[in-house]
Amino acid sequence: MKLRLLLDDLKQMEHIPTVIIESYDQSLYQCFVVIGEQEVLVWASQEQALKSRSLMAMREQLAPLLIGELFLRQSSAYDEMVNQPVRAGPNTMLIPLGHP
Repeated sequence: MKLRLLLDDLKQMEHIPTVIIESYDQSLYQCFVVIGEQEVLVWASQEQALKSRSLMAMREQLAPLLIGELFLRQSSAYDEMVNQPVRAGPNTMLIPLGHP
């Protein structure tokens, strides 16, 4: 059984070096914490991943945390939509957001 990284557990941490908010289709956001070289999904409870329908609401949920770097990550399907050739790497933007 894999343990879940809960938002409440993160609130107990002194410092979280890197947090990434992932933007998905139709204004859905989820949160990942970088631990070592691994990204770990943050959970609101044992049953439900932390998610939001707005970037602002997600940032408000993260406000109590002591975060070093906060990023927004979005993978674009634009190339596929305009019939461009498939890229060798991902079409992903990683945008620094500053502090929550």
